[in-house]
Amino acid sequence: MGSALLRDAIILTVDGDDTVFPSGWVAMADGRIAGVGPMETCPDEAGFDEVRSLPGHVVMPGLVNAHTHSAMILFRGRSEGQSLLTMEGWYNSIREPELSLIASDIGPAVALSCAEMALSGTTTFCEQYFFADEIAAAVGDAGLRAVIAYGIVQLGDEARGDEELRNAAAFIERQRSPDGRIVPWFGPHAPYVDNSEQLLRAEVDLAVKYGCGMHLHMAAGPEDNEETLSRYGLTATQALARDGFFAGRVHAAHCLDLSEDDIAIFAAAPAASVAYCATAGLRSGREGMCPAVALRSAGVVVALGTDNVAANNAYDMIAEMRVAGLVASHREERAQPISSRELVRMATIDGARALGLDHEIGSLEAGKAADIIAVDISGPGYSETPDIETLLVYSGSGRDVRHLWVGGEQLVEDRRLTRRPFNDIKKDYSMTYQDFWARVAAARKVA
Repeated sequence: MGSALLRDAIILTVDGDDTVFPSGWVAMADGRIAGVGPMETCPDEAGFDEVRSLPGHVVMPGLVNAHTHSAMILFRGRSEGQSLLTMEGWYNSIREPELSLIASDIGPAVALSCAEMALSGTTTFCEQYFFADEIAAAVGDAGLRAVIAYGIVQLGDEARGDEELRNAAAFIERQRSPDGRIVPWFGPHAPYVDNSEQLLRAEVDLAVKYGCGMHLHMAAGPEDNEETLSRYGLTATQALARDGFFAGRVHAAHCLDLSEDDIAIFAAAPAASVAYCATAGLRSGREGMCPAVALRSAGVVVALGTDNVAANNAYDMIAEMRVAGLVASHREERAQPISSRELVRMATIDGARALGLDHEIGSLEAGKAADIIAVDISGPGYSETPDIETLLVYSGSGRDVRHLWVGGEQLVEDRRLTRRPFNDIKKDYSMTYQDFWARVAAARKVA
């Protein structure tokens, strides 16, 4: 894969000491970070296959989108006036038209999502959806990293649940990629709401067997707790804990309605994390907001996610940092309870920790995978500041990402995709979009 030297940039390492080099360098060799430091220690350019001088740029770890559904780009703009964090809104806006999805829809949709993520600085994302093999293939073609949870929706159909459990296990066995870019998980869509208690227990057993994580929606609306409160007097989180659900790695999206006891369960678990999807939560119209400050204070890893682009409409993780900070300030009724530096960590190293990948990605440190972005801060909207993280979070935009590398491979160069032209991706997607919604309309006419 060769070697490259990025120099003359502001280096935001997001290491354990939050080291920032106002003018520094990062070296890559054979897909990994070979070194990082201030310009006075910059190595000789002659030792590299490529040298790129980046004044006016912030060079930092690639962003980690900790919760999304990439194929659901097909639903962008289709849920206006509906709350996707309620069973009614989700079923009417999403689930009913999803019944018309076919496997060939998935590749073009995921390709466009990956393009949008890469062009706005995301190098790794956590996915939960159907057609998981097709998603994995599209992610592989795009070159990004992804934790892909095989989405399981039972909705009271026991036979369907059993079949999906078998399919999920087969997916885990097929998709463990040698290069580690694709990480397969289980994805029970939502506990008790559309996955029965029996199925959840079977999912836990298989996750333990395969040593993989579980990615699910939790405490996203009042329906989540209704059944367990009526049956056991317990919240869904407490009922899951009773059944051993938190013994392995659990990554829960949304978590708007967590009680203090629920937060304590997350804190006591060996590997439980939360994907804080601030924009999606706001658009849902829900009164509750993720208690990100309380979770972090309890020691729970909180990462940031966009959710799908029907709930959010964008994959811009820099914008998501900003909204997450604003929502936390509003919820806690005080200014910046989560600092800009902490928000950057939540979008990088904490996202990596949530996915069990912090040994590999999330910070610029020698030996880690060379997942790196360069953000151009030379244009309008940026000016001198004592705090580069605040400039990035509250003045920045994913549209200012100029370059992106994953595993040392440059996937975005001068805001252009290197593997496949964006216009070709968009053209294929547009054809798929028209065909899919024509099928939905035909199915509705028959019904």
